[in-house]
Amino acid sequence: MTLAPVLSRYWDQPNSWTLDSYLRRDGYQALRKALATPPDAVIETVKDAGLRGRGGAGFPTGLKWSFIPQVSEDKPGDGKPHYLVVNADESEPGTCKDMPLMMATPHTLVEGVIIAAYAIRAAKAFIYVRGEVVPVLRRLQTAVAEAYAAGYLGRNVLGSGFDLDLVVHAGAGAYICGEETALLDSLEGRRGQPRLRPPFPAVAGLYACPTVVNNVESIASVPSIVLGGPEWFRSMGSEKSPGFTLYSLSGHVTTPGQYEAELGITLRELLEYAGGVRAGHTLKFWTPGGSSTPIFTDEHLDVPLDYEGVGAAGSMLGTKALQIFDETTCIVRAVLRWTEFYAHESCGKCTPCREGTYWLVQILRRLEGGTGTEADLTKLLDISDTILGKSFCALGDGATSPIMSSLKYFREEYVAHFDGNGCPFDPHRSVLATGAFVS
Repeated sequence: MTLAPVLSRYWDQPNSWTLDSYLRRDGYQALRKALATPPDAVIETVKDAGLRGRGGAGFPTGLKWSFIPQVSEDKPGDGKPHYLVVNADESEPGTCKDMPLMMATPHTLVEGVIIAAYAIRAAKAFIYVRGEVVPVLRRLQTAVAEAYAAGYLGRNVLGSGFDLDLVVHAGAGAYICGEETALLDSLEGRRGQPRLRPPFPAVAGLYACPTVVNNVESIASVPSIVLGGPEWFRSMGSEKSPGFTLYSLSGHVTTPGQYEAELGITLRELLEYAGGVRAGHTLKFWTPGGSSTPIFTDEHLDVPLDYEGVGAAGSMLGTKALQIFDETTCIVRAVLRWTEFYAHESCGKCTPCREGTYWLVQILRRLEGGTGTEADLTKLLDISDTILGKSFCALGDGATSPIMSSLKYFREEYVAHFDGNGCPFDPHRSVLATGAFVS
């Protein structure tokens, strides 16, 4: 497969973030086309295109929109205001696609927000941005101000009779707020913690009203779908995972960065574009969708990077954060660092995640330091099983993924730590140099 730059096509253009630059490349033409179409028809267009959520779960975007109670001649609706919330709280380790998108072409997202809000009949929309990324926050706020001044936001958008207010909200830096219901609690001014579901946000979301929560990339893809049509979008990708997407390559790769391609491309193909693993080294393991997805090894280089292909191979596509690690990396140390992150970011609401992640860290530290035992490996799996599927949200599940998958593929490396009284990758120890341990 070849690269398919759509969202990233103009990232390198001078002043790509300005309204003038965006208008020169068909900016807001999709909005004009959508406003001339009934809202339900816009939803059907997105459904027909097969766009799936780019935030991790891969749920069909148009189907999610259709869950919102609509008002028409044969549908009285629910009488409540509808809300659109864009999840821009990008914080999954290894994920770095939404921030450059908002930095380079924020109007792509703003136009997508207006179209999506029109489709679900929402008069108020929010973009929840991670508060630490101040440059992105300011650029997005400037784009929203430009859109208001040009008549794309506010009352009577482009004379259509549709009103929309868009608020850019800065979060306070909590990984848990990437979970949609915790994000909604944070927007309402409360501590960000996952809600018990049902009810789902489509029924009782922000302020207990019908709400759609979508990822930045999902919403930013909408204008091109409206302009190009479902057939054009489906001409890329696979039957069940159509379209294009952004893959984030980082770690031990020659040229890290964003690579936009059709869904279904393989890591082997992406590495060819990225110059391969850094010179003189070989691939050891990698993540297909960020650190909360089960790891892959070099035997998975030809797995199609779409939702079905990655799932069939035993992992998840997630946010398409491809973290590349070569043979110099200690798997135990890498998993420990990830687990420390999840223990720190656990909101503490549910016992399996709050207590489980703490004890996972203690055991991994013992193993990494060379004082663990075989029983510790069994205990890691026991605790992971206690967390998996039993916590309030996916944070707990994500914390277990690198542990369980690393033990599946690299158990002997864990054993080498306590058999050799320390990490075999320590340059001051001779076990690796003498060949007593081979990863």
